[in-house]
Amino acid sequence: MNPIHYISPDRLLLPDLKEIIDTGFHLALSDEAKNRIQRCRAYLDQKMQSQKEPIYGVTTGFGSLCNVAIDASQLSQLQKNLMMSHACGMGEEAPQEVVKLMLLLKIQSLSYGYSGVQLATVERLINFYNHGVYPIVYQQGSLGASGDLAPLAHLCLPLIGLGEVRVAGERMSGASLNALKGWNSIELQSKEGLALLNGTQFMGAYGVWILLQTHRLSKQADLIAALSLDTYDGRIEPFTQGVHHIRPHKGQSQTASVLREYLKGSQLIAKQKQDVQDPYSFRCIPQVHGASKDCIDYVTKVFETEINSATDNPTVIPQDDLVVSAGNFHGQPLALALDFLAIGLAELGSISERRTYQLISGKRGLPSFLAAHPGLNSGFMIPHYTAASIVSRNKQLCMPASVDTIDSSQGQEDHVSMGANAAVKCYEVAQNVEKVLAIELLNGAQALEFRRPLRSSHVIEDFISRFRKNVPFIEEDTVMYPNMQESVKFLQHADNEY
Repeated sequence: MNPIHYISPDRLLLPDLKEIIDTGFHLALSDEAKNRIQRCRAYLDQKMQSQKEPIYGVTTGFGSLCNVAIDASQLSQLQKNLMMSHACGMGEEAPQEVVKLMLLLKIQSLSYGYSGVQLATVERLINFYNHGVYPIVYQQGSLGASGDLAPLAHLCLPLIGLGEVRVAGERMSGASLNALKGWNSIELQSKEGLALLNGTQFMGAYGVWILLQTHRLSKQADLIAALSLDTYDGRIEPFTQGVHHIRPHKGQSQTASVLREYLKGSQLIAKQKQDVQDPYSFRCIPQVHGASKDCIDYVTKVFETEINSATDNPTVIPQDDLVVSAGNFHGQPLALALDFLAIGLAELGSISERRTYQLISGKRGLPSFLAAHPGLNSGFMIPHYTAASIVSRNKQLCMPASVDTIDSSQGQEDHVSMGANAAVKCYEVAQNVEKVLAIELLNGAQALEFRRPLRSSHVIEDFISRFRKNVPFIEEDTVMYPNMQESVKFLQHADNEY
């Protein structure tokens, strides 16, 4: 039986989301969340009866049609029409792990009681999550300004028996889902379609998934860099605490400290050095990895704020007797952060590729291309090509999306964030960095064997011992891509204790 996480107004942090996903929690609404949702819905119903002035998206059309009044008898149809007309996504399907996070974040946002939805609507989204029902959402279509309109329309269409979902991998229609589960379609009330479609949960879910991987990749980048430094016969002096005390960027100091710990007890790092100075890709690991850490910390704070926010429109605030048409759906904070994160991640990959290049360069007593028998064997020549290609791709992806905008909705929505595009780009960058680090690990592990009988630190030797269970030392040329893929899988499943 799955443990239960109760959705409440309590602040959710990134580690909380990781635990919910990794542990397989089911979701349920706390009593306070239920009360907030019901109180807001009741207030909105009362407000519609007592207020003569139009309420945007509730008694009017949407976007540039905001001045068109809608008859009370058509308010439910208005919301259904909104859902159908906005489901205009194209391109590849969003990954299931992202769609799952979209459901969680949308449920959380609606639970604060500022959106005016029915309790039944939120509970049906919870049913989706708990029953492994993942609506089919497409990657293209959101401008990231009036929220993620097209992706969220696809996410929520199955509430009204439309759209498509995947259940246990099987693709089916929303109507077939209802028949399978014995559910009735939700009858949308006023404002509900707008509450479901306005919001930042597409770019938010991508950002959360990327950040969960990024925290892992940042730690692994440090450990792999320590391995490469040791096998390259690099120097420990650039990691001296006093050096970083006089330039006290948090990430820089943290990285230097981590690498000192990883290398503690290494016979390789302690031996007499012939070279006075190391290349920047080794000597400046604290400065480069550290700057990426500071970037990751900033982006984490942005997304933790967003996770704990109501982001639809109009905002319904019962305690202040307000229904305000504003702009909390605008994705600019996330768009900027995602572009920054893509750059910070890409730099971890960029410096990793440079270390790989140094390891295969036939320097410091290592054989050319780390081949045990160079000449007849090409060794690790071409895995580096692959790393270089991937790093170049990341540079192309790091052109910021957030500096772009375009008019939409007949000029009513005249500045958009492009945060959804930033999210999809950043997702690819994260996957690419994992591959580049996996290639560096493959090279570092190979290089270590040429330093025997000397040994690295206990931490590094243990790490490589685990790695060797899946990836062997390459004595003679072999088909390399399976080893590269195994290296990626190893990083994905490696313990996070380092």
